[in-house]
Formats: sequence, structure tokens, C-alpha cells
Amino acid sequence: MTLQIDLLDENGYLTDEQKDLVQQLLKTAGKVEEVAEDSEVSVSFVDDETIHSLNNEYREKDKPTDVLSFALNEGEEETVIGADHVPELLGDIVISVPRAHEQAKEYGHTFSRELGFLAVHGFLHLLGYDHDTDENKREMFAKQETILNEHGLQK
Repeated sequence: MTLQIDLLDENGYLTDEQKDLVQQLLKTAGKVEEVAEDSEVSVSFVDDETIHSLNNEYREKDKPTDVLSFALNEGEEETVIGADHVPELLGDIVISVPRAHEQAKEYGHTFSRELGFLAVHGFLHLLGYDHDTDENKREMFAKQETILNEHGLQK
């Protein structure tokens, strides 16, 4: 069994190739981070209005953002009665596709690079990484670059 990745593109923003890229990047990230193979993550691709609403509701920031991560299992052990095996639910990643397009132009790289960056960034947040200090930021961004470079998505 392998990392289960559920993709939801409500607005039909992405091509099959772009969705495949996100899946492959997250599988690589899962291997690099030695995530249990039966883990599960969902990725939703949304518009700015949707991510703005989520950012306001959950982070009390009344503005759109590029990516949000909602970890479901933050280190707690969960027992499901009557179940032989339950996958580890890592959580949800929400990516604003319009914001990804804007940032790709702003940073001077491809949309695929930006989409991949946001997906891996959100995934690492689900695993507990953060960029709240300089040291944490260096560690998180180095891991992101390793994964992106492996897929030919250099800056």
C-alpha cells in the first residue's frame, strides 16, 4: 500500500498532468519523511474567495492566502473499535490556484513550480514543520527544495 492522496479540484483549474505532479511530489515527500505507507492526505484546489473564508474562520485573518494546512492527527493515538486497520489521516491541504498563478509570475518561475512548492509546503506543515523561527524555516525550506529539485522543479 502507498500514501493515499485524495485530490479535489472543484473548479476544474488543473490539468491531469498538474494533478499527477502534485501526487508524485507528495509521494516523494512521504518517502523522504518516512510517513507510514497507509497514511492519507487530501488536497483541495480552490479559488481566492474560498481560501479567504477558511483563513478568516480558522486563523482569524481576513484575507486570502496561498495555502492552508489542517492537521487531523497531531500526535494523538486514536483507537477505532472493531477496526483491524485504519489509515493514519494526516489532514487536509487547501491551495488557492489563482494565488499560485499570481505568485509564479511574481517570483519568475513556472506555475508547476509554485503549485508543487505549495503542496509540499502544506504537507510538511501537516507533519509538524513550521517556519516560526529562523532555524525552523531553514530546515523546512531545505526539505522543500530537496523534494522539488528531485522532480526538476528548481527555482
